[in-house]
Amino acid sequence: RRGPRRERNGPAPSLPLFYANPMSQELKQNFFELFGLPARFAIDGEQLDRAYRDIQASVHPDRFVNAGEAERCVSMQQATHVNEAYQALKNPIQRAAYLLRLNGIDPRFETNTAMPAGFLVEQMERREAVEEASDAADAHELDHLSTRLNAELRRMVGEIGRQLDESGDYHGAAETLRKLMFLDKVGIEIGDALDALEN
Repeated sequence: RRGPRRERNGPAPSLPLFYANPMSQELKQNFFELFGLPARFAIDGEQLDRAYRDIQASVHPDRFVNAGEAERCVSMQQATHVNEAYQALKNPIQRAAYLLRLNGIDPRFETNTAMPAGFLVEQMERREAVEEASDAADAHELDHLSTRLNAELRRMVGEIGRQLDESGDYHGAAETLRKLMFLDKVGIEIGDALDALEN
């Protein structure tokens, strides 16, 4: 009989009011509203972390093991939604892309790969340097390339922040974001090369 077990574990928790109905107005909040943040590129990372922990604790599926199937399903959906929102805002590239879409700009990463010729030449040279250092098993040079790349990434993150938060130059921000994504891929290549040398 299930009655005694329910009494021993206590009543199943109810979903927080704003998650009780999967079609509620609150679920139409954008990611920034969900965590009580202004829709800006520059965010308070600690506030984001706190809000994420609070909301996730309220909707985590483990709290609803004794609930009905409908509530368990909603809990799972909302936990997934909160995770996706958190990851999107935590990552500056994803945060910028999300802000652009909120402002009606589709970066069209898949179809729009146009970038200034000078930038592309620089990145071709950077990739060649990474390949040469990797082939020569030169960890020192790879570290040097990584340091320079990270400095460029920080500069570009600052630039996109000004474009989004200060000047409202969304089309310029979309171009900067495409550059950021390109550099991020180069950073992954450098990391992979360093990992290969260590292994």
